[in-house]
Amino acid sequence: MYPFLRLGTHAIKSAIKQKQGHSLQLTDTSEITLTANINDIDHFFEMNNGRIFTLFDLGRNDLAIRSGLAKKLFKHRWGLVVAGSTIQYRKRVRLFDKVTIKTRLIAVDEHWFYIEQSMWVKGQPTCAALLRTGITNIVTGKVLPTEQVLSALDYKDINMPPDDWVKAWSDADKIRPFPKANVHLTKDSAITE
Repeated sequence: MYPFLRLGTHAIKSAIKQKQGHSLQLTDTSEITLTANINDIDHFFEMNNGRIFTLFDLGRNDLAIRSGLAKKLFKHRWGLVVAGSTIQYRKRVRLFDKVTIKTRLIAVDEHWFYIEQSMWVKGQPTCAALLRTGITNIVTGKVLPTEQVLSALDYKDINMPPDDWVKAWSDADKIRPFPKANVHLTKDSAITE
């Protein structure tokens, strides 16, 4: 189940921080803390890998709210989209662990904002994700050029080209085959309608 209560609670905390002068630049690192609870834990008594991605939403929301992006989203009727992601897991997160989620913008190209997110317990990184994200026009559903979004946020001169490892991942993702429509797999073979 999606953590709507946590999302609302953290959104309120982020808005309060911003109003109290704890705003962020789009290029700053957002940090939020939470406790791994029973809804986050799987049958191996550790945080479920899918839940980690869901909780990363909270970190991206914090960065959006505290950097002023969220206000621009509402004003221009824009939305957020994740177009690709990859993650590395290194350490388990257990029930009741105090978790810090760090979120930062690491690169921008013509179409995408690349976000790095990591989860930390007791000062140790447990996992790290790279996400290719975009801003969409919610009426048309089309991804907006990053230059348009950055201009609306008064970041006209931002220059954050992808590092080699980010570019390599993005390039590899472009050649990855995507499933074709109307192909149904059976026990013996694929059948095309």
